[in-house]
Amino acid sequence: MTNLTNLSANPSANPSYQQLPIIDLSAADRGPQARALLHAQLHSAAHDVGFFQLVGHGVGERETGALLAAMRAFFALPEAERLAIDNMNSPHFRGYTRTGDERTGGRQDWRDQLDIGAERPARIPGPGEPAYWWLEGPNQWPAGLPALRSAALAWIERLSAVAERLLHELLTAIGAPVDFYDTAFGERAHPHLKLVRYPGSAGDGAGQGVGAHKDYGFLTLLLQDRVGGLQVQRADGLFHDVPPLDGAFVVNLGELLEVATDGYLVATNHRVVSPPSAVERFSVPFFYNPRLDARVEPLPFPHASAAPGVTDDPANPLFAEYGFNELKGKLRAHPLVAERHHAELLSPA
Repeated sequence: MTNLTNLSANPSANPSYQQLPIIDLSAADRGPQARALLHAQLHSAAHDVGFFQLVGHGVGERETGALLAAMRAFFALPEAERLAIDNMNSPHFRGYTRTGDERTGGRQDWRDQLDIGAERPARIPGPGEPAYWWLEGPNQWPAGLPALRSAALAWIERLSAVAERLLHELLTAIGAPVDFYDTAFGERAHPHLKLVRYPGSAGDGAGQGVGAHKDYGFLTLLLQDRVGGLQVQRADGLFHDVPPLDGAFVVNLGELLEVATDGYLVATNHRVVSPPSAVERFSVPFFYNPRLDARVEPLPFPHASAAPGVTDDPANPLFAEYGFNELKGKLRAHPLVAERHHAELLSPA
């Protein structure tokens, strides 16, 4: 078994590309010296890599087991029961996505999934209101699996608390005001949970479980199984495997933190390679996102003068108002839902 204590106490013990940096969040409670070391490691990981493995987060095996059991039960349902909550039914992009119906970089992702968010009434944008309010609305749940609803909503609440604490420690680590973005979240934050199954390689042999991309929120906390397949682009420009680590969340920074720090903190490209055709892979990414109408103000911090600027990608414009970023991503990733419910928002061909 990997010795997490030794690895987290000595970041140089992490082989450069064999594993991501390992951050122990519980060090924040072990006195000033341990917390200072935590901040040094967190600063380095967020500035240099944009990805790390998080241990010491306090989420226990019972909570994790309840979610994973409910998720596996969902994907074991007959296809007709899963399709009863097809996201094609939802103008809010909630529900089940069939294998191949989501796209990244214009290509099919070979996975199926259930998209879940905060459970709220539908908000239909009024005249002059931003179209991103379509993203707020109810989830779709399988009628015969009540345990899924309770486990998923509990997971959203639990990981929101972990992510909030992690964000506070990260801001402290780079010398920024710890509560600078608190008002961007609050009761109207827009968390997003995916329950994902990779059923093996596509019939045509394509290996894109999900294509290379960056996340567009603040933080992503990923629970992955032991199959592997996640790859992160490192400083050498190549994509490197992320070996699963029992009990850890894989954490990556989203584009909003890159924008907020003018590129000092980095959002990093990552992808998933499909498992072999006879192997299923399950993963649970949780996206810690602010309110849809939150404007991400520049972060005041002492390293701002060393910031290199935000990555310039004309094909992926970034907006200060978060909701526009998420809506842009949803329209691209779910073209069938977009065409059915939001044709007026699509650019003409």
